[in-house]
Amino acid sequence: MSSSDFRQIAARKDPGKAERLFRAAVSAFCSLTRPSRREIGQLEDLTLPLFDDVSVESRRYVAAALSECEYAPPALVRRLCEEPVDIAAPLLIRSRAVSNIDLIALIGRHGLPHARAIARRKDLNPTIADLIRALERPTLVRVREPEANAIAADRIVPASTETAAEEPNGGQVAGAAAEGARRRLRSMMRTGDEASATSADPFTGADTYVKLRETALTGNAAFFHTALADALDIDFSVARSLTANQNYASLLAALRSLDLSEDRAFLVTVAVYPSQFPHPQAIRTFLDRYRLLHREAAQDKVRMWKAESLSTAVRETAPANSDAHTASNSDDAAASSGFRASSRK
Repeated sequence: MSSSDFRQIAARKDPGKAERLFRAAVSAFCSLTRPSRREIGQLEDLTLPLFDDVSVESRRYVAAALSECEYAPPALVRRLCEEPVDIAAPLLIRSRAVSNIDLIALIGRHGLPHARAIARRKDLNPTIADLIRALERPTLVRVREPEANAIAADRIVPASTETAAEEPNGGQVAGAAAEGARRRLRSMMRTGDEASATSADPFTGADTYVKLRETALTGNAAFFHTALADALDIDFSVARSLTANQNYASLLAALRSLDLSEDRAFLVTVAVYPSQFPHPQAIRTFLDRYRLLHREAAQDKVRMWKAESLSTAVRETAPANSDAHTASNSDDAAASSGFRASSRK
C-alpha cells in the first residue's frame, strides 16, 4: 500500500478510519524485508496515537502480525504486551523485540496469565522458566532452592500468606520463597537501571540535564550537539546525526540512556523539535514512547553509536597510516640507495 493510499484513508471522515489506518500501516510495515530505523520510527509515530481509538480485534490482529516480524517497532510491541493476554499472547510467545528484562517486568505487573504465555517461548531463559514454574505451584517451593522458585515479589507475597494459613509448616517455606524472589528479581534487573545507577558515570545527573536544556534553548545546534556528545561520550558528528532526522526517535533513545525523567526529556526534545508538538496528542505520544522505551535498550543504541564512530575513525586513519608507512619505506630505501652509491665511490 502506497503513501497516497494512507492519505486517502486518513481523508475519509468515518468511524472506521483509525481501524483501517492502524491495520494497513502495520501490514505494509510487515511486508518490508529489512525496514530502516526511519521506517520503524514512522510506524510508531503513526500507530501509537491511534492505539486508544482502535478495537480489541485490531490490536489482536496487529499483535499477531508483529509477532512474526523480525524488526518489530519496540515501542509499539511493548504497548501491546501491556494489553490483556488474549491480545499480547503472540508477542509474549514469539517476539524477539521483548527482552528478558521486559519479560520479568511483564510477569511482575500482570502475573500468572502473562507468565503462562511467556513459558511457551522457545529458548526461554532457564531462570525465568524456573520462576514461572514456582509461580504456578508456590506450595512446592523448597527452602534449599529459594532463588529458582519465585517471581515478582509483589505478586508472590499474597500467595505465600495463603499457603502459610493453610499449612502449619508452610510459613517458613513461603517466606523463604518470597525473599528468594526478591533477591532473584533484584539480581536480574541489576543489569538495567540499577547497574547504570550504581556506575560512576560523570555524565549523568542534574548537570547533564542543565547543559542539554540550556544549550537546546539557545537555538544554536552546535552548542547542543557538543553537550550531547559530551553526555554520551560520542563524537560530535554522531551527536549531530542524532537530530538530523525529521523524527526524534534517535534523540529519544539518547535521553532515555541518560535516565532523564520524562518531563526533562520532553523539555529538551521540544526545544530541539518544536514543530513536532503542535497539539496535546503529540505530547502524549512522546510520553508513551518514552515510558515504553527501556533504558537498557537505549543504552544498547548508544553503544552501537560509539562502535560506529570508532569504526569510522579506524577507517579514516588507516589510509593515512598506510601513506605514512609507504613514505617512510621510500625514505629508507632512498637513504639505503644513497649509502650504497656513496660506498661504491
